[in-house]
Amino acid sequence: MKPHVSQSKKQELKEIKELFQEYPNFGIIDITNLPSFQLQKIKSKLKDKLKIRISKKRIIKIAINDLKEKVKNIEKFIPYLEECAPALLLTNENPFRLAKLIEKNKSSAPAKPGSISPKDINIPAGPTTFPPGPIIGELGQVGIKATLENGKVTIKEDKILVKKGDVISKKIADVLSQFGIEPMEIGLNLVAFYEKSQIYTSEVLSVDEKTYINNIKLAYAQAENLAIKITYPIKETIKKLIKKAYLETKVITKSTNIMTSETLTDKMSDATKIATKIKQKVPEPEKNKGETEEKQEVPEKKENQETKPEEKPKEQLEEPKRKPEITPPVDYTEEKSKEAQEIIEKMKDKAIQK
Repeated sequence: MKPHVSQSKKQELKEIKELFQEYPNFGIIDITNLPSFQLQKIKSKLKDKLKIRISKKRIIKIAINDLKEKVKNIEKFIPYLEECAPALLLTNENPFRLAKLIEKNKSSAPAKPGSISPKDINIPAGPTTFPPGPIIGELGQVGIKATLENGKVTIKEDKILVKKGDVISKKIADVLSQFGIEPMEIGLNLVAFYEKSQIYTSEVLSVDEKTYINNIKLAYAQAENLAIKITYPIKETIKKLIKKAYLETKVITKSTNIMTSETLTDKMSDATKIATKIKQKVPEPEKNKGETEEKQEVPEKKENQETKPEEKPKEQLEEPKRKPEITPPVDYTEEKSKEAQEIIEKMKDKAIQK
């Protein structure tokens, strides 16, 4: 006996299958804790870019299984339906451009008890605007160290109050509310997206545009370096490979002293530098005065011209005359002096007699 299936469910399944085949790109969004008012507001704002269809999880799974043969890899969507309250997002837009548009249309909201934190929530150290009171005890209950300074409550050290993926308790939600922190984001949470048989997760789609472009540039540069290293000649590397070969050849010819028209200039330049260094180290020889001094021309004497005595240099004129040095006899004694005196007296007497 077959289970009875209502006509409305059959019709719902048919429409879901038609939508999957009508739109080339489609995704799954999580509408958990998304207020109905906010959902309708987003649908109205983005109606020209996308279509949102809310349906039961079981009907979506049946539609996917029925289309496995027609839509390649669509069955890989099933695991992403398990841990969320799914709704279908159907569009013709590029998934990365659409993910960026969805992110721009999110708004912040205060945390509620039982909510899942979308990120790490940090309470920084420093003064607050809270006056003294029971707030110090409330902060202590959630692990925040606080004290009083200048009549105000001051946080002693940084504290990660909630980590990404943790459940927010009532006490933590109250503390966040007092600090004015609204960690929750109201909007469409994109879980996964299908485009041309490829499935992109939210982590891939949420990559910053500049980071994505830089990653592409890095991948290109790494691929080019690898191609040059293994000497793989293609359009993008051929010029660099020729330049590399030229430089390597030039290095070899220089190291092996092979003279070519390309290395001659470098060799001459190196020789000039070496010669200059040697010249700086060798001292210059002193020049002979006779070779450097110019010969003075002696003027011819005229017949009636009086000859003047040769003038001596001023240095010689100004030099004082030195007295002759008197050296005493080597064998000088008092006795010999007396004998000499007697001889002189005798010579005087003989002179007088004559």
